[in-house]
Amino acid sequence: MTDLFSFYRGKRVFVTGHTGFKGGWLCRLLALAGAEVCGYAQDPAEPSFFRLCGFTGEDVRGDVRDHPRLSEAVRQFRPQLAFHLAAQPLVAEGFRFPRETFEVNVMGTVNFLEALRASPVRSAVVVTTDKVYAEEGKACREGDPLDGFDPYANSKSCADLISGCYARCLLQGTAVSRMRAGNSLGGGDYAAGRILPDCVRAAERGEPVRVRDPRSVRPYQHVLEAVSAYLQLAAMQYEDPRLAGSYNVAPLCGTSTGELAGLFCAAWGCSWRQGGEPLPHEAAALYLEGSKLRGLGVLPRWSVRQAVEKTVEWEKARLAGRDLRAVTDAQIEEYFSSPPQGCAINAARRDTE
Repeated sequence: MTDLFSFYRGKRVFVTGHTGFKGGWLCRLLALAGAEVCGYAQDPAEPSFFRLCGFTGEDVRGDVRDHPRLSEAVRQFRPQLAFHLAAQPLVAEGFRFPRETFEVNVMGTVNFLEALRASPVRSAVVVTTDKVYAEEGKACREGDPLDGFDPYANSKSCADLISGCYARCLLQGTAVSRMRAGNSLGGGDYAAGRILPDCVRAAERGEPVRVRDPRSVRPYQHVLEAVSAYLQLAAMQYEDPRLAGSYNVAPLCGTSTGELAGLFCAAWGCSWRQGGEPLPHEAAALYLEGSKLRGLGVLPRWSVRQAVEKTVEWEKARLAGRDLRAVTDAQIEEYFSSPPQGCAINAARRDTE
């Protein structure tokens, strides 16, 4: 934590999607590090992490489809590092509004990368998703074919490929990486159709949690696993551009949705049952192979149980009217104080030998 925060202290960092769930957690880490942040995004949906925890930095409202406005925001701020998180992030919305999904996720990414061409940015991260891969039901590696099945997934596959093209051909002075993270859990996520936000809403109403398919498996992890990985890789490639590329951000193993619901109910004190409207297409299992990033020393710190428990802790603090920025900061400090899971596993093995 000390080394990472030391790197970002005083750095100028541009973030699209800062009013979103992941963007909010990323910007909070940057604020604690003492970075100068400019966020570019549309107004947040309510409730939102952004409203509940606040934002420290330059707050620019705009649509990533608005190329002139986005380019002007980057030009005026003159960032050293940039993170692209703005997106239409929901599978169900992709089926309902496919054209808008492709416009935001594909052309929004093009506009972001175009804006970087006239900027002094040395390091950039484009955030995509675990769903970019063509194959389902296997542990996908970074070199596997990209061709997401549904409009959301496919739009992110396109964004990933476009980012690779810009990195090769048009942004030689900027180290650009594409980071494909598994499903993020944490306080302040209220998107419809995501498992833990649905669990929180049901628990608040005193209703049983409903799970569409308890057998489906996903690479669930706490949001801090993802955003800290973005920050670590961006810092490393800032110093050594040869590290830029594509990276999976993944837990050590997948978790079934039923197991996740069980962990939530045990932590909150409620029950779950199978039910809910199915999506037009939902993969039975998604896995990511994350050894490439772990080989750089970027290791997961919290188990899925800890991720769920920290989400419950955050949401119960919200219901109790506590200072959520303080709760968030305490969780960040606890996360970075936790030993990396790989180190903990190796230590346990040595103890039993």
